[in-house]
Amino acid sequence: MKNSFLLNGIQQMGIGVPDVQEIWSWYRQAFGLDVRIFEEAAPAPLMTRYTGGEVHHRTATLALNMAGGGGFEIWQFTSRPTVRPVFEPQLGDYGVFICKIKSEDVRHTQRHLSQMGANVSAAFQDPAGRWTCYVQDPNGNYFQIVEGRSWFTSSKHPSKCGGVAGAVIGVSDMLKSLRFYQDLLGYEQLVYDEAQVFTDYDFLPRGREVFRRVLLSHSKVRGGYFAQLLGITEIELVELSSQTGAKQIFENRFWGDWGFIHLCFDVQGMNALKERCAEFDAAFTVDSDNSFDMGEAAGRFSYIEDPDGYWIEFVETHKVPILKKWGLYLNLKQGGKPKHLPKWMLKALGLNRVK
Repeated sequence: MKNSFLLNGIQQMGIGVPDVQEIWSWYRQAFGLDVRIFEEAAPAPLMTRYTGGEVHHRTATLALNMAGGGGFEIWQFTSRPTVRPVFEPQLGDYGVFICKIKSEDVRHTQRHLSQMGANVSAAFQDPAGRWTCYVQDPNGNYFQIVEGRSWFTSSKHPSKCGGVAGAVIGVSDMLKSLRFYQDLLGYEQLVYDEAQVFTDYDFLPRGREVFRRVLLSHSKVRGGYFAQLLGITEIELVELSSQTGAKQIFENRFWGDWGFIHLCFDVQGMNALKERCAEFDAAFTVDSDNSFDMGEAAGRFSYIEDPDGYWIEFVETHKVPILKKWGLYLNLKQGGKPKHLPKWMLKALGLNRVK
């Protein structure tokens, strides 16, 4: 591991919200992300580059679905209001516009969300012939339900959902973004590359325009401690063909404000990754260097920006709680060869479930 790195999968989607507990209750009901890995209120001194040069306080909760997939880091400012977008973000705007959630049965999930009273689309087939649908959460964020390609365990939730399976990202220059996401972040598998008006986009704002739509994935579960839990994920890049009116979703706002604030990857070998990112003109803009401590979890984190300035986070986990009330924690800081943690050890994270 000394001179190499691993991108183990999408660890979490960061979501800026006005009220953590209120929206997390909805996410538990809608998607089954009900395992709390940590919950902490603290200042964020390392993020001043993206918070107007000032240290702001926040509360953050990391939640997982033990069926597999990435989690949500649900994030709320406590030192200032969480600022809404200055315009209504639309498909094709730059950055993450949609978070993908995997399902064992998309049409079943669509019915579950409809019965909840959620604003959900009909089920369609995407360009690869897979079933999919879209839903809007109470804060206005869009999620896409997709067929899961890998599972840690079968879903026990009424929705038949797992966790985060990827993201839909608006880009201004497809070739630059393909180099970034394929060559740097390892999404080497091209599932489709099409340009037209897409039927399944009808539900989305600006969804009836012509887009170039490129779906990237990877062929198998990656290596690393948490890879079996995180599973296979996908990145969908969308470029508005008219190039008219697209904006940065976080224009004139702070990191941590309303919406999908970052896409976070679980990594091993941060120093080697730092060198690799520099080769792609994507130098670390934030780096906690040795370790950060969130009380219940610890590690090293860093940020880079994609070609359109969207925030990508990397986290190298050093400590994670197994059963907090008994003081049981998993210590990974000693490093070692890249390998999957035993399934029983990962399953123990489920002891932190919130009912």
